[in-house]
Amino acid sequence: MALRPVNVNIKALDHETVGDFWAAALGWGVSSEGPGVTNVEPGGDFVWPDASAICVDVVVVPEGKTGAKNRVHLDLATTSLAHQAELVARLKGLGATPVDVGQGDVPWVVLADPEGNEFCVLEPREIYRDTGPVAAIVVDCEDPRAMARFWGEGTDWTVHEVTDDKAVLRSAKSVGPYLEFLRVPGGKTAPDRVHIDLMAYAGEEQEPEVDRLRALGATDLDLGQGDVPWKCLTDPEDHEFCVLASRPAP
Repeated sequence: MALRPVNVNIKALDHETVGDFWAAALGWGVSSEGPGVTNVEPGGDFVWPDASAICVDVVVVPEGKTGAKNRVHLDLATTSLAHQAELVARLKGLGATPVDVGQGDVPWVVLADPEGNEFCVLEPREIYRDTGPVAAIVVDCEDPRAMARFWGEGTDWTVHEVTDDKAVLRSAKSVGPYLEFLRVPGGKTAPDRVHIDLMAYAGEEQEPEVDRLRALGATDLDLGQGDVPWKCLTDPEDHEFCVLASRPAP
């Protein structure tokens, strides 16, 4: 039994505008699985789900973002300082705006998408040389060690680093972005605008995986979603996430 991250889900008032922004930012394409949803994923031979790219789903909601900083954001990779500067300029041209989240004098650039969702454009780092355009999915937390235990046991991703201040996971296939939990003071102050979607492998059932997550400390979450094929949960620090319906075995 195993689960793996497959999407980063972003709530938006205008899913098409936000979806188009992220597609242009990442150099990916857009599609839709239904009304109110824009799927952003690589083109070419990519077949979702695949650990080489955690895709972006933008889903329409009636509420706008609060002033609270999102607890989940994307870090974008660059290959040189010139590439970083070019990417920042291009993103601003697409509608991104600079954001001050108290980062101070740092080598990365903090921006927000057209609806205020924060993200970072990193300076070149060797560790992210093979991740693709998304270097990491970054989650603010109070206890990285506890998050490493929950997400390390809850998914089949490998734990690479655990300290009091940081926990790092990545697909066991050593492809795609990292999942990083960073210690940040203060807990949840607003509903999560961005969350991670998990999915079991083809042929494995959803409900046993959900039960396993509950045993690890996950809690059921009622967002008014009604009768839907995915399960909404929170981890031990109240980060929202979903377990999508499993696919049949080929």
